[in-house]
Amino acid sequence: MRRAVVLLAAILMFAFDVGAQVNAGDSLPETPPAPAPTITSPGTVLFASATLPVALPDPLGASSGGPPQVPTVYGVFPDYYWRIYLGYSFFRFYLASKPDITKNMNGIDLGVVYYPHVGWIGIEGQFVGEWGSLFNQSSEFGLGAGGVRFRWSAPRQAEVWGHALVGGARFVPQTAFGGQGAFAFETGAGVDLGSHRRRFAVRVEADLVGTRFFSTYQYSPRFAGGVVFKY
Repeated sequence: MRRAVVLLAAILMFAFDVGAQVNAGDSLPETPPAPAPTITSPGTVLFASATLPVALPDPLGASSGGPPQVPTVYGVFPDYYWRIYLGYSFFRFYLASKPDITKNMNGIDLGVVYYPHVGWIGIEGQFVGEWGSLFNQSSEFGLGAGGVRFRWSAPRQAEVWGHALVGGARFVPQTAFGGQGAFAFETGAGVDLGSHRRRFAVRVEADLVGTRFFSTYQYSPRFAGGVVFKY
């Protein structure tokens, strides 16, 4: 009987010891373990997730070391200040009305335009030389003028413009009606085709040339076409 009591007491003590060890392994630690450090690169914000971290771009552009780039907005005109023009010119010169003297003349048209600040208004200079015949003699008409030009951007890479010029004209040969030199002005319009951001363009224009030969005014049409070089 005594041996049985001692054996029972030993079994109870062994069972108590095993239960204490199991309970100690299942209990929570007093302080939670420190999370593993997360390394982030500049310009990236990481958010904790149950699966993987999510990286978003920095809207302030910190990774580039400055503010975000703003797209450049260009004007309607290309970046060329100067226009040089060379072309053919047809001139119908209404020399006198009484008697009626009208001459068709052909020649060249030279011009240069400067646009300050690449704007819509420019400063223009022009020279026109025309050749023909009058009373079975060779005749010449020359026009030199300067003034202003206005331009507008048009569809299909076109540039529409108008101008007004004043200067002087000379007509050869000497006639019985008066001298060879006279005051002159020119006004008209034209279009430069294929001009947007290109060095060369094709020009077509029509003008009215006013002169004061022989103490009276002449109003003569002129038509021209040629090539424009920009720089």
